[in-house]
Amino acid sequence: MSYKLADRVHKVQPSFTLQMATRAAEMRAEGIDVINFSVGEPDFNTPSHIIDAGKKAMDDGFTKYTAGPGMIEFRQAICEKLERENGISYEVGDILVSNGEKQSLYNVCQALFNEGDEVAVFRPYWVSFPEFVRLADAEPILVDTVAENNFEPNFEDLAHKITPNIKGVIMNSPSNPTGGIWREGAILKLLRIAKENNWVVISDECYERLVYDGEFISTEKLNRQYNIGANVITCLSLSKTYAMTGWRIGYAAGPRKIIKAMSKIQGQATSCANSIGQKAGIEALMGDQSCVDEMKIVFRERRDFIVKMLNDLPGVTCAVPGGAFYVFPDFSAYLKKEVDGKILKDTFDISEYILGSANVVTVPGDGFGAPGHIRFSYATNTEIIQQGIERVRSVLQKIT
Repeated sequence: MSYKLADRVHKVQPSFTLQMATRAAEMRAEGIDVINFSVGEPDFNTPSHIIDAGKKAMDDGFTKYTAGPGMIEFRQAICEKLERENGISYEVGDILVSNGEKQSLYNVCQALFNEGDEVAVFRPYWVSFPEFVRLADAEPILVDTVAENNFEPNFEDLAHKITPNIKGVIMNSPSNPTGGIWREGAILKLLRIAKENNWVVISDECYERLVYDGEFISTEKLNRQYNIGANVITCLSLSKTYAMTGWRIGYAAGPRKIIKAMSKIQGQATSCANSIGQKAGIEALMGDQSCVDEMKIVFRERRDFIVKMLNDLPGVTCAVPGGAFYVFPDFSAYLKKEVDGKILKDTFDISEYILGSANVVTVPGDGFGAPGHIRFSYATNTEIIQQGIERVRSVLQKIT
């Protein structure tokens, strides 16, 4: 029997961050001593009080479908959280609970964009941003950022790329892959441009609680505080803050018309988010928050440790990121150089060389739209960080 795959399958790139993580798992299964800096999730277990809430939900028989947009109790807890921590007031009808924030981001692109539309995406970008746009039959317009300014937008480049076809813009602060945090002025400038051009701002804020220098700035809070009036969809997650990546619980908050459209699409795709995770999510948002502070202390120590080690490598420079759990050092000094008879033409080649020679998994910056950079996750202990960077040092010495 012959068949043809849909054109959209060929338009979309596979998630190479997941591919790198899969390679690490395969190498471990073969007994290879691999050090994995590709992981985009906390290495801590979910805090015990949240696990207990999930167990209780199962024991109490709370294992059935919930309302499509999410349990009312959970959405109310989200509203209380957003008021308490972000200074933004929402009603339950403005919230959609999804199977991870990733689904929220997918939903909003499906709800807003059509064939022929364009969406501004800043590079470096999280690998799924341009693919979500393509899956909506729209076209991502890649806009440069300024590395020296925490990878904030290059507004001159944005101005040159504005067309009537742009219907939205995706931003991410703190950022994956850079860990950079945009300052208030940059967010305000983007909000004003979005308002002027009638764009919807999609703000991915999944690392909101993992900020080490200064305080997190909510895009929608600034939008309201300065009476800008832009349409903002805020997408958030429990995965990073509470080490709940496998629970698959995220949510979106925004204008009710857009939220309803997102819920309509989700209802035909996955019905609802898992009931047990929603019960655990209530405890995560409303329960003891000391677990988050404890994780932040450890992550900050690891950040400082890995930045120092990377800056000690010959030819490598690494800025101190303000949040998330990634560093994004510049390895461009090694581009076009030779090792083992091969020219390293891009960071895919550099990462592949490091993997093959040192058994260290990294993520090439070219895959994030950032040639010359390589992403390292520090969601692992300092002993492993030290071993991994020393392995990288040993193989870099062979490059001429």
